[in-house]
Amino acid sequence: MKSLTEILNGIDYTVKGTVNDISVSGICFDSREVARGDLFIAVRGTKTDGHKYIDDAVRQGAKAVICESVPGHADPRVCWIRVSDSAYTLAVCASNYYDNPSAEIKLVGITGTNGKTTTASLLYRIFTMLGYKVGLLSTISNYIAGKEVKATLTTPDPVKINRLLREMIESGCEYAFMEVSSHAVVQKRITSLTFSMGIFTNLSHDHLDYHGTFDNYLRAKKEFFDHLPAGSLALVNADDNNGKIMLQNCKADKYEYSLKTVADYTCRIIEHRFDGMNIKFDNHEVWTTFIGEFNAYNLLAAASAADLLGQDRLEVLTNISRLKPVPGRFEVIRSVSGKTAVVDYAHTPDALDNVLSAINKIKHEGNNIITVVGAGGDRDCSKRPLMAKISVAHSDRVILTSDNPRNEDPEKIIDDMIRGVPVKMQSKVLRITNRREAIRTATMMANEDDIILIAGKGHETYQEIKGHRYHFDDREELRKIFMSAN
Repeated sequence: MKSLTEILNGIDYTVKGTVNDISVSGICFDSREVARGDLFIAVRGTKTDGHKYIDDAVRQGAKAVICESVPGHADPRVCWIRVSDSAYTLAVCASNYYDNPSAEIKLVGITGTNGKTTTASLLYRIFTMLGYKVGLLSTISNYIAGKEVKATLTTPDPVKINRLLREMIESGCEYAFMEVSSHAVVQKRITSLTFSMGIFTNLSHDHLDYHGTFDNYLRAKKEFFDHLPAGSLALVNADDNNGKIMLQNCKADKYEYSLKTVADYTCRIIEHRFDGMNIKFDNHEVWTTFIGEFNAYNLLAAASAADLLGQDRLEVLTNISRLKPVPGRFEVIRSVSGKTAVVDYAHTPDALDNVLSAINKIKHEGNNIITVVGAGGDRDCSKRPLMAKISVAHSDRVILTSDNPRNEDPEKIIDDMIRGVPVKMQSKVLRITNRREAIRTATMMANEDDIILIAGKGHETYQEIKGHRYHFDDREELRKIFMSAN
């Protein structure tokens, strides 16, 4: 139980009745999850308005309701609290309910279009290898001192974030590494969290279906750095022009990392291969099973962050040499006959360009690249032709297929993509809507030593169609095909 007075600390509000001597047993913003004695906070979301479900929350036993407008038929048995911004209030109340756990742990937030998951996961694994108990909040999964907690969003809601952080502290965690999405910033999910460090990876075309313009997307990322407190750390990619923008008006201590220019932390790639690459960090050469320039950036970001957090540099680099790639991120699967397939989560133009550039740098003359790629439904339509254009520019053959069509017609999505293919390159392109058949066709087209890229879904084990999630795993499909061909 927690008193409403404690939960509302830091919030301006008006109350119908009094909050004195009232305690609640839980806090939630989904009326379906309300239990007797809970506090319900009605949040206006992008798809629905929590105010519509106030009556449901009261029927299920909510003892108190926080809202932006109190219903005219307000039940006198319920404590009604009016605020100007319920999304902000939810974030502050969630932190207060769990006794502000982010202030008791070194919380590191990683933001950017690409590389968030890999960088956060690298830091989690490095610090675990260094002997610390650590927490992770990421797209793939959440971890508390080695125990997995399934993830559903890149950045969870404020109640879940604070609950997980409190569980991390109770499990003895000293550090927590967290992906910070632009949606989470705009929706105030991270409001009231105290970050010890913010890391910026890069910024490119994505999520314009939500943000509307690239400038809005940029501002969302920058807002995270604007709110870093004095005495915290800000680490940005100097090779992305937006890195300097993140540091403008930022109160944190500022640092940069780079593969191409002078910075506080630098590295360079000495050798590329399909089984890994050799990287030189300052004067230390490290062999890693990670592949591609984009992964060199992720490794450098993680190594730089660990150094700034006071860890021994040589020990960190030694541990980096022992790490394996994150599932579904440039994951290499080989057939007995010599065909190489790469499964990658690349679902933005920039990520796709990075992966294809890495493959082109590694492949030998005469090896063909066959790319299977789609685009998600109910998401940013403007990136679809760009992804097809990049695919044909860097591949010998391209198969356009379904990704997660969601509620859209997959044929229409492919129509949008094919608009980005120059007329002179259209002979390179096949369209096969069924993703399983598209992958099978790519393997049949490939000769020995050719490279097949299956892009877009990476670690995902489902395909989302018309509101349902059907089991589908690109890696599983490839392994079955390669095994049956032996």
